[in-house]
Amino acid sequence: MAFIRYIFFLFTTAIVAQTQIDLTLVDSTAIKANQIVAVDNFETIYYTTNTILHKKPKDKPSINYSNVQLGIPTTVNAFNPLKINMFYQDFNTVVILDNRLAEIFKVDFNTIPVYKNVSHVSTGYDNTLWIFNQDIQQLQLYDYKNDNVRVTTIPVQSNVLDLKSDYNYCWMLTENFLYQYTYFGSLISKIENKGYTSLAIHNENIILKTDSSLVYKSKKSNDLIPLKTPKLLINQFLLTNETLYIYDLEKLHKYQLKIK
Repeated sequence: MAFIRYIFFLFTTAIVAQTQIDLTLVDSTAIKANQIVAVDNFETIYYTTNTILHKKPKDKPSINYSNVQLGIPTTVNAFNPLKINMFYQDFNTVVILDNRLAEIFKVDFNTIPVYKNVSHVSTGYDNTLWIFNQDIQQLQLYDYKNDNVRVTTIPVQSNVLDLKSDYNYCWMLTENFLYQYTYFGSLISKIENKGYTSLAIHNENIILKTDSSLVYKSKKSNDLIPLKTPKLLINQFLLTNETLYIYDLEKLHKYQLKIK
C-alpha cells in the first residue's frame, strides 16, 4: 500500500509540475525601439528605431542600416544572420542584408513577372523566403535568386496574424488555427487558435501570446503550458533556447524558463 501511495504521489507531482512554467529574471536592459527583432546566443541585439535597423553586439559598438526611400520596415527577420530580411509592406518589397548589414539583394514583388501581393515574410532555407500571398490566400516558398515558387500550400480561410520559420519548418498563425509546414509545404500539425495573436519560436519550441498571457508548447508535446509572467506590458517577446525576452517599450527583460 505504501508503495502504491508513493507511485501515486510521483504521478500527481509530475502532473502538477507541467501545469505552469515559472520565470526567473536574469537581467533588464534599458532600450528604446520600435521593434526588437532578435537576440542571438551571443546576446547580440537586433532592433529597429524608425527606419534604422541596429545590430548591437554585446560590449561592442552597433552597426546600422537604413533605407529612407522604403521608410519604416514592417517586419525584420534575423534568424539567418547572414541573410537578414527586411519587409516593407507598403512597398511590397523585401531587402536582404548580410551580417555587416550591407544590402545583397532586393525583391520588389510589384515588378517581378508574376505579381505577388505579400502580407507576411519569413526566412526560408538557401535563397528562399516564406511569403503569404494575399491575393490567393496561400503560403509560398519563394526562391528570390531564381524568381520561382518552390512550394505553394492549400489556401487558408482566415486572416494571417503572424509567420515564423526556421530552416526546416514554417509556422503560420491565423485567426482560426496555428499551422506547421515542412519546407516541402506538407502540413504536419494544425492547432485551434484560442485567442492567440502572435508567436515566437526556437528549436521548434513555441511561445504563443494572447492579449494578457503567454503559453509554451514543446516540440515534444501538444500540451500548451501557461507561463507565470510578471505584471508588465508584453509589447514583444522572443525565445532563444530556454531564455524568454520580454520588451515593455522601456526595457528588454531576460528570463530563464524553468522547464521540467
